[in-house]
Amino acid sequence: MRIGVNVPNFGPGATPDNLARWAETSEGLGFDLLMLSDHVAITSDVAKQYPAPFYEPVTTLAWLAGITTRIHLGTTVLIAPYRHPLLVARMAANLHQLSGGRLVVGVGVGWAREEFAALDVPFNRRGALTDELLRTLRTAWADEADYGSGRIPIWVGGNSDAAIRRAVRFGSPWHPLRFTMSWFREALPRLRNIADELELPVPELAPRIYLQLTEKPIDDPDRRAGEGTLEQVLEDIEELRRAGAETVLLDPYHGDPEETLRPEAAWQALATVAAHRP
Repeated sequence: MRIGVNVPNFGPGATPDNLARWAETSEGLGFDLLMLSDHVAITSDVAKQYPAPFYEPVTTLAWLAGITTRIHLGTTVLIAPYRHPLLVARMAANLHQLSGGRLVVGVGVGWAREEFAALDVPFNRRGALTDELLRTLRTAWADEADYGSGRIPIWVGGNSDAAIRRAVRFGSPWHPLRFTMSWFREALPRLRNIADELELPVPELAPRIYLQLTEKPIDDPDRRAGEGTLEQVLEDIEELRRAGAETVLLDPYHGDPEETLRPEAAWQALATVAAHRP
């Protein structure tokens, strides 16, 4: 199983120096994957959760590719409707080549209505636009003479049944985000049922879970996956592995932008997991 890190590329602590330290720390601890989130226009609905500065993920990953040597790089998730599909295909193919084949492209439909409006993208067509992007990526990357991209992994992000259906239809790993284990257990039968309905294989799993270590166990049934004692977190990861997760992404951001100014606490939590990883 691969274990990755979701790096906060936003907030007051998002500086080139801190982003470089995040990448060096993640790679130095032996993690397999480093991923960044995506927003383009930091409208008020985005800023409530992810304040500026917000580093554009593809540009930033290209820079981090030159700082790192081994760790894979990716997006969790690139908002599919925000960019022309052929532009995404070209950027991703070039980044994959320049990084030595280390790119993973996670995509999602997006949620910020004000940001869609600022970019003049119809919010009610975000599902169709995401499907168009996925089709275009497959077609463009199949042209080795033009793109030379090889096989770039694509993950389909989102917790809805529409996201599950999209992952099944495109045969891409399903990338659910920050959930409780009870929700995940209930989602697995839906995943299998949708695959059966479409007469297609059940896709791999590549979940992104919270990471917050506590000294005492959390007994709340609404405990999020990745939250609790080290033993609870390792049990969550093992359960996800048994369910079919090839990769688990750890998200150490707890929701307070001021955390980005003090990344050492997150690095310590990551170091603890790395020392006991399966």
